[in-house]
Amino acid sequence: MILVRQEIGEVLRDLRQQKGRTLRQVASRASVALGYLSEVERGQKEASSEILAAVAEALDVPISTIMREVGDRLSVLEGLQAFPDVVPDDLVASVEPELSLH
Repeated sequence: MILVRQEIGEVLRDLRQQKGRTLRQVASRASVALGYLSEVERGQKEASSEILAAVAEALDVPISTIMREVGDRLSVLEGLQAFPDVVPDDLVASVEPELSLH
């Protein structure tokens, strides 16, 4: 059985280590208990959206990056050969002018 909380934990740990930060540093910056963050990283606890947002901010990483990475990992675990484009067209249209380089 694939558990989303385990993939979230793996992604958070990978990002933290890539940034060269300790668990204590991230927990402190995110105002999250050290033990709780450790359990989240090990996939033993579910992280609320508030906790994920605080940890993302502490890591200087957009939450969308974290969720995209989790989604990609889940796709691989599910054996998908291609990653479908799941961003709704109306959402893309609503932000497209902001993304324009002109």
